[in-house]
This record gives sequence, C-alpha cells and structure tokens, in this order.
Amino acid sequence: MEAALLPVVQTINSYLSNYILVFLLVGAGLFFTIRTGGIQFRRFGEGVSRMFSGFSLRGGKQEGGISSFQALATAVAAQVGTGNIVGACGAIIVGGPGAIFWMWLIAILGMATNYAEAVLAQKTRVVDADGSVHGGPAYYITTAFTGKFGRFLAGFFAIAIILALGFMGCMVQSNSIAETMNNAFNIPTWVVGLVVVILAGFVFLGGIQRLASVTEKIVPIMAIVYIVCGIIVLIANWQNVGPAFALIFQSAFNPAAEVGGMTFGLIAALSQGAKRGLFSNEAGMGSTPHAHAMAKVSEPHEQGVIAMVGVFIDTIVVVSITALVVISTMFVGDGAFAQDYAAAVAGGLSKTNLAQAAFGTLLGAQGGSIFVAICLFMFAFSTILGWNLFAKLNVQYLFPKAGKKAVNVFSVIALVFIFLGSLASNELVWELADLFNQLMVLPNVIALVAMSGVVAAIAKEHKGTRKND
Repeated sequence: MEAALLPVVQTINSYLSNYILVFLLVGAGLFFTIRTGGIQFRRFGEGVSRMFSGFSLRGGKQEGGISSFQALATAVAAQVGTGNIVGACGAIIVGGPGAIFWMWLIAILGMATNYAEAVLAQKTRVVDADGSVHGGPAYYITTAFTGKFGRFLAGFFAIAIILALGFMGCMVQSNSIAETMNNAFNIPTWVVGLVVVILAGFVFLGGIQRLASVTEKIVPIMAIVYIVCGIIVLIANWQNVGPAFALIFQSAFNPAAEVGGMTFGLIAALSQGAKRGLFSNEAGMGSTPHAHAMAKVSEPHEQGVIAMVGVFIDTIVVVSITALVVISTMFVGDGAFAQDYAAAVAGGLSKTNLAQAAFGTLLGAQGGSIFVAICLFMFAFSTILGWNLFAKLNVQYLFPKAGKKAVNVFSVIALVFIFLGSLASNELVWELADLFNQLMVLPNVIALVAMSGVVAAIAKEHKGTRKND
C-alpha cells in the first residue's frame, strides 16, 4: 500500500509546494510586511524585550489562560522540532545548500505573517465564564467570513490541522526520534515509540497547564544546548564557515552551481525552502496562534511581537546552526558531498543521519549520533506536545457538545499514531505530513488577508520604537 500511495502523495505535494505554497507564503509575508510597515524590523527589539521580561522556568499556574512566556514556549516547542534538524538536512540534500537562503527569506517575511496570526488570535478569542480560553484560526476565520462559507473554511482548517499535526505530524516526530535513537543507541524503533507514547500520554492527561509547565522548561534548555554545541563545531571548523555561507547564496541564485558533481535547480531550492520553511517555523500555517490566543496580555500587539521572535529563534537561529554545521563539514572543503555527491548518498547519508555525521566530525561518529539523538528527542517530543494541544483545541471546536469525551478519544488515537510513526516508512510519513500542512495554509491565509485591515490598524498604533509610544 505504501508503494502505491507514496507517488500519488508526492505528485500532489509537488504541485502544492512548487506552484501554490511558495506564492502564498512569500506573498502573505510581503503583504503583511507592507501593511504593518515592516513590523518585524521596527518592532523586533520590543519582541525580544518582552520575551526576556517574561522569561521564567516556572511560570506557575495562570488563572484563565497561560503567561505570555508560556505561550511563546508552547509555540516555539511546536516550531522547533524535527524540521530544524531532519527537515533542514532534507532541504539541503534535495534542494541544495541554496534552499537554506529561501528558508531564511520566508522566515523573515513570515515574522510579519506570524504577527498577524497572533494579533488576530488574541482579538477573536473567546473566554468562557469559567475562565477557559478558546482561540485560533477557526475563530478568526468565522469572524472574517460569517455564514456557511466561514463555517466551511473553519471546519476544513480544523480537520486539516487534526490530521496534519495531531496524527501525521506527530508520526514524523516519533519516526525521527526512533530512527536517530536507533542510529545512536541501537534501540529497536518500537521500544522508542512505546517510551514516547508513555511520556506523551502523561503530559496529555495534565492539560494545558502541565503542557505549558513542561515546555517552558524544555524549550530554553534544549535550544541553548544545541546552539552552544553547534557554535563549538563551527569554531573548530572556522575555515569552512565563510565558504559555507558563500555556497548558500551561490546555490540560491545560480541553478548551475555544482556540489560534488551535482547540479541543483532553482525551483528545487525554492520549493524545498518553502516546504521545509513552513514545516520548521509554521508561519502562515495556523498552528501557533492557538498558543498565542491563550496568553494573558493587555493588548494583542504585545503577543504579536513576541510571536515574531518565535519564528526568528526557530529558523534564523536554530535552522542556521544546523545548516552551517552540515554545509561547512559536508558540502565544502573535503566534505563527503563536496567530493562526490552521488557516492555520499549511496553510502547511506540521508536527511535522518546527516546532522549526526556532521556533528560527528568534532564529537566522533558515536558522539555525534548520541548528541543529535538526544537533542532531536527533546525537540521532537516538545513538538508532539504542542501539536497535540493545537489539534485538541480544534477537536473541541468541531465537537463542542461532546467536550471531554471527544478529546479523550482523539488523545487515544493520537497516541496510536505516535507509536505507528516509529515503525512507518520515513518517506511516506514526511510526504503525508507535508500534504496536510500545506492544506492548512489555504484557509488560514485567506482569512488573514481578509482581516488584514484589523492587523494593519493595530500595527499602526505602534509606530516607531518603544521609546516613542
């Protein structure tokens, strides 16, 4: 069945990513950059300031929602995952080093899109009498479009996100955890899958407060450890860092640029940058607004600027560390791909073990495998937690009367998918996740554009720097 399904899904994805997704993501990013007056540039400092002012490893229980930092940590937990390591490596192998440039560009533009998502999530959220908060794309979609069309778009989005993140996406995360753990420790993938299911089930049962408490501790620690170790590898390999940067820009604009005898096309670099950029930072996808909707802030703009920082951390910082480590050790100098691309692929280097091999140039083969496996476990596990929450909120939206019963049924099915992900074919799992991720973008971006006037008005209220407010 996998053999028959894979080419069909790949064909659909190629059309979505090559002809629709690139234009939607870049278009939406440019549109909101212009409409907000370059909010990601003029208000980036405010976002960083607000993030650090609310920084905490024990934010505590919040009455009616979660703290602003917990919302950011939950969003970043979802953003910083397999896409930052395995996804970035896959983009480089398929689209060449130039794919990273397009990931950067889409992330910079996506910061404005993510600002819009967070602002609208705050603006349209609903607070129940008991203090429970509900918000996300389904709510601003039905605000933008009333009547049957709005309900259809919101329902389409809700179903897509449940399939994309609650089921397929979590399969990708558990699949990558299982493969890297198997590479590093030779643990059977099904054993790893079972452990992930048990740990995830414990957090799922604790609800949003337990999830926020876990993510606010995991996210800062995992990001700092990975970034510091990556910088150490780059320092040890400093002579290749400049050529690595040069190769990224050269491959992004020059379809004839060769790497180890392999020529990458401009379309391949662009589509991989768009597809993996979306999977990595999720700007425009409609996932992270669920977390930002629950933040306790005095005005939507506050959470909007904090949301932008999440995209920056994810792609400009974490993905860049992965990319530079991989390219500087594998694609320039005497790296395996620089010498003979085809031989490197035939020798077993792939998106699932490329980062392990790259870090292994300094830490040793076993050390590199262990380090990336541990980092990926934290990255991917935190993403599973965040994505499960986002999907769960949409289950509640679709089945308001069923309430807890619907959520419990969904949670059990999600745990089954997490386990199956550890056993499934890597390629099919990634393709299915890509398919539903891309389908989520369509209704989300339509609603964002329809409500862009609201976003522009809020951004206009905060012109200049914070000092002039």
